[in-house]
Amino acid sequence: MDRSSGILLPISALPSPYGIGSLGKEAYAFVDFLKSAGQKYWQLLPLGPTSYGDSPYQSFSTFAGNPYFIDLELLAQDGLLDLEELDAYSWGSSPRYVDYGQIYVSRFQVLRKAFVAGWERDREQVEAFRQENTWLDGYALYMAVKKHFDMTSWRRWPDEDIRLRRPEALEKYRRELAEDVNFYSYLQYLFFKQWNALRDYIHAQGLKIIGDLPIYVAMDSADVWAEPHFFQLGEGNVPTEVSGVPPDYFTEDGQLWGNPLYDYDRMKADGFGWWIRRVEGAGKLFDVIRIDHFRGLESYWAVPYGEETAKNGRWRKGPGMELVGVLTSWFRNLEFIAEDLGFLTPAVQELLAASGLPGMKVLEFAFDIREPSNYLPHTYSPHCVCYVGTHDNETVMQWREQADPANVRMARKYLGLNEAEGFNWGMIRGGMSSVADIFVVQMQDCLGLGAESRMNTPGKLGGNWEWRLLPNEASPALAKKLIQYAKMYGRA
Repeated sequence: MDRSSGILLPISALPSPYGIGSLGKEAYAFVDFLKSAGQKYWQLLPLGPTSYGDSPYQSFSTFAGNPYFIDLELLAQDGLLDLEELDAYSWGSSPRYVDYGQIYVSRFQVLRKAFVAGWERDREQVEAFRQENTWLDGYALYMAVKKHFDMTSWRRWPDEDIRLRRPEALEKYRRELAEDVNFYSYLQYLFFKQWNALRDYIHAQGLKIIGDLPIYVAMDSADVWAEPHFFQLGEGNVPTEVSGVPPDYFTEDGQLWGNPLYDYDRMKADGFGWWIRRVEGAGKLFDVIRIDHFRGLESYWAVPYGEETAKNGRWRKGPGMELVGVLTSWFRNLEFIAEDLGFLTPAVQELLAASGLPGMKVLEFAFDIREPSNYLPHTYSPHCVCYVGTHDNETVMQWREQADPANVRMARKYLGLNEAEGFNWGMIRGGMSSVADIFVVQMQDCLGLGAESRMNTPGKLGGNWEWRLLPNEASPALAKKLIQYAKMYGRA
């Protein structure tokens, strides 16, 4: 990886008059901003369709794109919508925050209009898209049946035959719900048509895309419903154990994520084909893939199904280099980043070294007066990616206000932070000047925003993933300031 830098901003956080960011003109404008700011990377969160809680890490499919991100103005230019009609819908009351409840109601009504207008015209192209994406049939049927049963999780569908994917039931619902199957297929065609155009523009500007690959998939997903044999499920496809992380300094009860765990023995017997297909799908979206919770590939925390906290879990051995080696050797055109945050055992450190992947350094973790930290910039080797903070952390201005004052004093002394430069810009300077190959900063930290703009608070239910960039905040003045730092530290 060449010495460079980038900005973390989810698609959902782009400005838009329709309640949530999308793949239209504001996305292209942000690419132009990144280029003028001397940046090489745009880091995104997962792009899949979101479920209850709106987390991009709990998606209905690891392959599909989020219909919320389909740009309505582009659909109007394509003759599928009348822009004037969109004013009749409510998209939420705040340009700063996504109102997911309102978006859910309005967006699918509008997209149904686009489907009615375009299906017959585009069905040959959709068929070609389906042939190229073998996951689409299962996903579209899954969503159609899910809608038929009032969007309940597939494990609660009242028809056991379709719940367990018996062939006659699959054929029955595919026939009876044909219009909805076509609708959900069409949405994916539209998403990837817009995404591919945007990605081509990003590449034409000399930029690359970093994207997240969540280590787990959601239980309520087409992935688990379509291929339950690759997961640790018991009778009736009920999980035996589920995912999480143990109690630590930050969370007394640990974190109970609840995702189904993989049956790695069966996956290995299949040559890890499921993972190969998954990363191949991610490679259609991203140039660099950040493997979320990398330590879980060495060993993972397994919590008995039905537990209310993650306390009573146990460590179980993961696939390690058997899987990591398959992925890195199979996809030589992709780059990977290991999200190696948290408590790392010697075995995890050995896996990271064996993989050859760059790990992550987070400046907000660096300043702890209680003990030495390998997140301090003077301890870095070049082969890493430095962040001020990630989407799971406080904004840097929030950290200044809420962290232990002694830790903040340490940061001020270590980095020479001062009011003239600005606390957030001093932290950005600290990351920019480090030897890390890549430096990434959240857009909120470029703007010096506080707690009100935090993207996600792990363990908190509700109020996450809502923050949005306002029009004109990605300004020429901000780009000029960023490129000055990038040039000064050899990252432009």
